[in-house]
Amino acid sequence: SIIIVAGILLAMLYAFKVKDRYRLTSDNLLDAVIYGTPAAIIGARLYYVIFEWDSFFSFWDIFKIWNGGLAIYGAIIAVIITAFVYAKLSKISYLSLMDVGSLGFLIGQSLGRWGNFFNREAYGVKTDLLWRMDIKGYEYGVHPAFLYESLWNILGFVLLHFYSKSKLRREKGEIFALYMGWYGLGRAMIEGIRADSLML
Repeated sequence: SIIIVAGILLAMLYAFKVKDRYRLTSDNLLDAVIYGTPAAIIGARLYYVIFEWDSFFSFWDIFKIWNGGLAIYGAIIAVIITAFVYAKLSKISYLSLMDVGSLGFLIGQSLGRWGNFFNREAYGVKTDLLWRMDIKGYEYGVHPAFLYESLWNILGFVLLHFYSKSKLRREKGEIFALYMGWYGLGRAMIEGIRADSLML
């Protein structure tokens, strides 16, 4: 939770710095975070529960997020919906909000993946590579899938940050579309080596 909060704060600091480029105000960003954060947590948990239903023994287990079990896909879906509703009610550009949000997602996801390291989760299959990750109780090393995704997201953030400042960016929503493509491509590759890959 400390790492997740740190990721949110870093993403907010970045968003405040670039908000004028997207014609958004500090209030717009704060409101979006206030509504989006709980929606993301609920969405992440629901997505995980739906696809891991057999691993829950009672209804109350669904609420025990401290035992792990958040899926980023659910968080992104929930934030997309929440941001759409918020933008419509506030009469601001939804696509501009998602452009800024996408860069914030990459910051948060880059840092957030390190929570998986401390929880010893989201690792890959067996490997003997020099940078393998050792897990207590395992006699072999595994791919540090969390690290691969963290580095992929950092690279994506750097590329999209500079793209967003360049003359190549012409339309609202472009950064959001590129984020979805970049993140999707990374996950498509990394999921193949995850030991705990979700069904969908």
